[in-house]
Amino acid sequence: MSQFDPPLSAGLTMNGYRDPRYDPSLPQVEVPMPPTDADIATKALEEEASYRFPSFSANDAVTLGLSLRKRFRSSSRHQRFGRGLVISIQTIVGHTLFSCTVGDLGSSVGDVSLDSWSTLEGMIAVVRRTGHSSFYVEKGMQAMQRTPRQFGINQQDYRIHGGAFPIWLQNATCCPIAVVACFSGSSADDHHMVVTSLRDYLRKLTETVPQPSVRMPSPAFHRDSSTAREWVSASAAGKLYRPSHFEDEHEHAHD
Repeated sequence: MSQFDPPLSAGLTMNGYRDPRYDPSLPQVEVPMPPTDADIATKALEEEASYRFPSFSANDAVTLGLSLRKRFRSSSRHQRFGRGLVISIQTIVGHTLFSCTVGDLGSSVGDVSLDSWSTLEGMIAVVRRTGHSSFYVEKGMQAMQRTPRQFGINQQDYRIHGGAFPIWLQNATCCPIAVVACFSGSSADDHHMVVTSLRDYLRKLTETVPQPSVRMPSPAFHRDSSTAREWVSASAAGKLYRPSHFEDEHEHAHD
């Protein structure tokens, strides 16, 4: 290939032949590189720092769990492909706040199974041990090209699979208060669904927080009680009350 030949990105294949589909008259579009495992892990870590609750109660867990269930039931994974889902929201010490299954217990590909719950518990165990989402742990290991065994993680008790996410409080940075997790078989999809549900739920919480009412300061009038009663009556009637002594002072000022 001489110096006058166009580069490979301009229509040549790796073996030096020109691609017949290449048209030099069309604008060339650079194909973006897919994100690396390190990029995905960094984004997952930023999500943990962004989506934190002012408080978290059992009612929040139920509302969030039902939101996850509704979101998955309306997804193409469930409606078109018949995928099943298991959901669990637990405190950091293991108390169950919400638990739900989407789909039936069966032997087909899309059904949930007893192994689904075992996998889900293993994902939650990862969050309890590391304090991070299971998706972050998965992508972080892949970015470092390390295996769970190299980190001393027993894969019988821990499942490195995306879908388990820590619930942090804004004013408590020592450890998560709870874990929300779902499992349908797709690591990236399960993580994305949990994060999207958390984002939307926190946004609704922000919108429904009552704003403090602003009270306008009352005007200070230094006059006797009878004049004050007249001013209140006139204000209630929608009239601007101007006391007689104010008009006299105003006329003298123009004289």
